[in-house]
Amino acid sequence: MDRFDAMAVLLAVVDAGSLSAGARRLNAPLATVSRKVADLEKHLGVRLVVRTRRGAALTEEGRAFVAASRRILEELDAAERQASGDYGALRGGLHVTAPIAFGERHLLPIALEFLKEQPDISLRLTLSDRQLSLTDEQVDVALRIGHLPDSAIIATRVGAVRRVICASPDYLARRGVPRQPEDLAPHDGISFQGFATAPEWRYRRDGAAFAVEPRLKLAVNTTEAAIQAALAGIGIIRVLSYQINEHLRSGALQELLAEFAPEPLPVNVVHGPAEPLSLKVRCFLDWVGPRLRARMAS
Repeated sequence: MDRFDAMAVLLAVVDAGSLSAGARRLNAPLATVSRKVADLEKHLGVRLVVRTRRGAALTEEGRAFVAASRRILEELDAAERQASGDYGALRGGLHVTAPIAFGERHLLPIALEFLKEQPDISLRLTLSDRQLSLTDEQVDVALRIGHLPDSAIIATRVGAVRRVICASPDYLARRGVPRQPEDLAPHDGISFQGFATAPEWRYRRDGAAFAVEPRLKLAVNTTEAAIQAALAGIGIIRVLSYQINEHLRSGALQELLAEFAPEPLPVNVVHGPAEPLSLKVRCFLDWVGPRLRARMAS
């Protein structure tokens, strides 16, 4: 059994989502693809792939083996290109993830320029307010907003975002402007869930942190819906600064209690602890880091 070939077949199946789709991608008979995956499982003595109604899913052992296989094949490809004098060319796929609004505003423009510079790179950009697992969902690079838990991931800080409480001028004209956090209690609030680092109703006063929430008027499950409700004058929201900067600049929303705001949240670009880091990931990190810092500083 050619183990490198078997690894490549397994990755094709995983990336395509099923054995049959992997066979089409490889332009190979389904029976051949199925046999190579089975031979690899027999060689390893573990089950790597299980069939589901949606196609194929990796076992826990399969996820670990696929991550190692990607790294091994990328290193092999880099070694071959270095030997042939083609080391400067980058090839292959990258999976990058970021929160939706931040990704659209800041990361996407930078990533598109990277693709123009590297025509042989294919990028899968997953924008989600749910934090994807780097290992389980085979993510190469992720952008995280908020304090990171102690873990094996490697982080590079690129900036920070403020937590902002705001409302429309129409709402404030009708209900009054809160001057102290305690003034929020009788006000209407808009709540949203689904964002991994949704800002809390927390404040600082003389170094001490405390919390006061307005009464719940509307609960939604996306940030954009909450912002639209605030623009319509329904109540007060708490969001991250990059999500509503344009509305603050235009005056459509008015920031409240800025002097009581907690410390800004860090923004980090993170990746797994793979050593050595693949050339394409290292180049993407080198491209993204300084450009994100510049955008956030401005």
